Amino acid sequence: MSGEVIVDALPYIDQGYDEPGVREAALAMVEEETRRYRPTKNYLEHIPPLNATAFETDVMKQEFERLQNRLPMDVLSMKRYELPPPPPGKMNDLASWTESVQNSYAQLEHQATRICNLELMTIYGSEAWKTYLQVLMKLVADAQKKLQTLKKQIQEVNWQRKSMQIQGGEKLKALEEEWVGLVSKNYEIEQACVYLEDQIRLMPVQNGNIDDD
Repeated sequence: MSGEVIVDALPYIDQGYDEPGVREAALAMVEEETRRYRPTKNYLEHIPPLNATAFETDVMKQEFERLQNRLPMDVLSMKRYELPPPPPGKMNDLASWTESVQNSYAQLEHQATRICNLELMTIYGSEAWKTYLQVLMKLVADAQKKLQTLKKQIQEVNWQRKSMQIQGGEKLKALEEEWVGLVSKNYEIEQACVYLEDQIRLMPVQNGNIDDD
């Protein structure tokens, strides 16, 4: 494959990493490669541009616009909680008084509902909170279990890598010893060949000396 990098480092069996200057040399090589590296393409071009306004509601947009214009925040309206009487011009109007009374009924019902919610929270709020905590603790336990599983898988991968490297190191050592032996034998054979060639070259001279005698 074009551009494929083959990593031949075997950290579990290689020696010399702790020798003086090795770490500095490695860091210098990394720095040199980083300085020479120039990306030829944008590796993020396949990702669509970020839409920062995708989750903004109309209320959020209005609030952001208010903040951008440095306008003060609107005061909380308490009008819905008021019980206004009919206007001065309609004090004798039955419909206006009926509307005011209906508004008071609505306000009273709203306050009664709030009181009911408070009573329910007092009775069942602690149990609901306990249930929420139980769910939360279960989520934490599940996350911790997944974390332990991942750690175990990582450890197994590391052990497998170490075992493979140790086995490979033993094979490399055996092959290296075999190579050294073969090179030594080749050297001995070459030396023997040179010696025999020298002896062969000297043989005619010796025969000539014998004939002359």
